[in-house]
Amino acid sequence: MHETLIEFPRSLSSYPSLPGQSLLAVLLSRIEVDPFNAAATAIFALAVLHTFFASWFTGLAHRVQHHHDEQAAAQGLAPRQSVKAGLLHFLGEVEVVFGLWTIPLIIAITSAHGWTTAKHYVNGTVNYTEPLFVVVIMALASTRPIVMLAESSLRSVARLGKSTPGAWWLVILIVAPLLGSFITEPAAMTIGALLLARQFFDLNPSPALRYATLGLLFVNVSIGGTLTHFAAPPVLMVARVWNWDTPFMLGHFGWRAAIAIAISTLVYFVLFRREFAALSAAQAVADVDVADPEALEDRLLPIPPWVTIVHIVFVVFTVANAHYPALFIAGFLFFLGFTRATTAYQSQLDFKTPLLVGFFLAGLVVHGALQAWWIAPVLRSLSEDGLFWGSTVLTAFNDNALITYLATLVPDLSEGLKIAVVEGAVTGGGLTVIANAPNPAGQALLGRFFSGSVSPLKLLLAAIPATLIAAAMFRMI
Repeated sequence: MHETLIEFPRSLSSYPSLPGQSLLAVLLSRIEVDPFNAAATAIFALAVLHTFFASWFTGLAHRVQHHHDEQAAAQGLAPRQSVKAGLLHFLGEVEVVFGLWTIPLIIAITSAHGWTTAKHYVNGTVNYTEPLFVVVIMALASTRPIVMLAESSLRSVARLGKSTPGAWWLVILIVAPLLGSFITEPAAMTIGALLLARQFFDLNPSPALRYATLGLLFVNVSIGGTLTHFAAPPVLMVARVWNWDTPFMLGHFGWRAAIAIAISTLVYFVLFRREFAALSAAQAVADVDVADPEALEDRLLPIPPWVTIVHIVFVVFTVANAHYPALFIAGFLFFLGFTRATTAYQSQLDFKTPLLVGFFLAGLVVHGALQAWWIAPVLRSLSEDGLFWGSTVLTAFNDNALITYLATLVPDLSEGLKIAVVEGAVTGGGLTVIANAPNPAGQALLGRFFSGSVSPLKLLLAAIPATLIAAAMFRMI
């Protein structure tokens, strides 16, 4: 006997229109029409809550492992991995949170609508193009030729500041996010995070400066992709539907974003100027030139220009075909063959980090596609300024591309409201790890510099000043 395939999730147009009713009345009406809405959002809320407790699970895992090692030593046994500690550590990995919570979600869908509906939703309704693209572009951007090219290019600018830690910090946090408008935000995040790790985090800055750097990186990358219409995920969602091109983005968003990035970075630099001076002095005393490529590449062959050019071609091909997974995945397979043939000039490819980030985003879109029932009415109920701040706050709990996509489903939005929702979405993209698709990549690459794992609350507090500066640029100028 075959199960009947129903429309799932229910289209927004299928809900009854309730003109003049309060937002709460509209939401309660939609729950009454489809009670599963409440279940899907409750599971999503638990997943979001889990991300805030990830560091607690990691800390508990360390304590359990330490106790296990003590017991083994008392019995004269060699230390070994505790299964309980391993499970707790797995629960503390932020990148797996949303994937884990898809399990109760699929069980709930199956219980409410049957396995056929659940299977069709996961396999035939949810679009995984963005997670797949992020996996491929992260792997490409983290290769040795691309990183060395970016580092070499930025080094010439950093030398104007005598290549001090502060000079490198300023250059990376200003230039790399703006590159996101041309090489895509995930690629810019990957390159920025890798260079920050090499040129700054390895110098062991204070926890406060680490969080400030991570929060600023997230905000700058989120708004730095708005110079063009094809590089930032939240802009991609609306550009074709609303007929926005690069001149429009540059005139309405780009120049404001560039100024906000420069101001925010300089403000943070001034706030931590004494620590930057101390890091520079410590580096000079230790006689360690982190900016010297020979200190890092002395065991590897120099990269011939043609190898770097081929890498650039693969990056360009991937970006140009970002909406066509069959093409960019096929291109990536050819790229793997090329790296195999040029092993002498390559470092080991990192697949773990891109795959974890892709898993994170895939889980997020599975949950996010079921939140339209409440996000769309919330957006529709707000004024222009209210829509800006509403989308800024909502972005902290949903991927900002989801917010802008849902805005395209709201009929009769004025040009001012369209601009407001995109401004809010990119402004709030640095407040949490889940706020912007490239953020998990940054956390995955820099997470080892934070004790246990990145604290969501500390990240939020660190990103707020840069977020407010971006808001001021977008709404007051």
